[in-house]
Amino acid sequence: MHIRIGTSEIGGTFHRQGEAVADLLRTKHTVETEPVAGSSVGSALGLHSGDLQFGFSASNWIGRALRGEDPFKEPIGIRMAAPANVGPMFFVVRADSDLHTIDDMKGRKVAVNFADSGMYQHTRTIFGILGISFDEFEPVHIGFEEGSAKLKSGEIDAQWQCPIPNPIMTELADSTNVRVLEYAPGQLEKILDEATFYRRAVMPVEAFRGIAQETAQVGVLNVIATHERVEDALVHEFVSSMVNNARELGQKLELYRGLADLFGELKTEGQSVFEPGGVALHPGAIQAYRDAGLLK
Repeated sequence: MHIRIGTSEIGGTFHRQGEAVADLLRTKHTVETEPVAGSSVGSALGLHSGDLQFGFSASNWIGRALRGEDPFKEPIGIRMAAPANVGPMFFVVRADSDLHTIDDMKGRKVAVNFADSGMYQHTRTIFGILGISFDEFEPVHIGFEEGSAKLKSGEIDAQWQCPIPNPIMTELADSTNVRVLEYAPGQLEKILDEATFYRRAVMPVEAFRGIAQETAQVGVLNVIATHERVEDALVHEFVSSMVNNARELGQKLELYRGLADLFGELKTEGQSVFEPGGVALHPGAIQAYRDAGLLK
């Protein structure tokens, strides 16, 4: 069988994760990882058209796809397959910056990624909850690599960074003294209360050079989605391969280091823990989790 998995740009978080999973399936199938524009949104559209059987996505997008909410033009029969990881998203500044909290960015130049990207939508959601208007600072719409270069040169004051580990952030921290901005008291709790697709993510000391103490940030649950039309047997095989090799995946790719623990949440929390935005688990996935003893 020819399987296509929607990911992000080559070298991006989703693409690296997709390649690791694809390697598990290539002993039996021809598997391609497809970098798609807009990653999360593009993957959902690829599932809708039938070009993809699986697609990586941030969990905040799949509920919108299911209901056909903007930017989707019509409802999509999207279904959940598996969690991928919980990754912290954060604002990074130079170590000599006078910015220390999220509110300090008012009046400054902040790289928030491209206007059609999922990462930019995270800033819209977070700032909306905190009551920060985009008129209060100067948003700069550039990619992560260009943003890092402009942060180094002082052309911008802060950069919104995608979940670590990622090679662009590692290179930035290794070549420039940086810090991570903190949330003011109560702000992170407010975000987590109002946006249930986010989780608290603690960045440990030395996650990259510049983190001197643990810092709590917004974490997004990244997932692998499929479509209701995809055969139960294929989804079962896909999910079973991930469950049975969760620790091996974690050893192979740091992004999957907590995958086994994520799967364990099914046992303690039930299947709703991996049905964000009302997107139901695919029947093939449910059977895979039952076979693994994670669901009754």
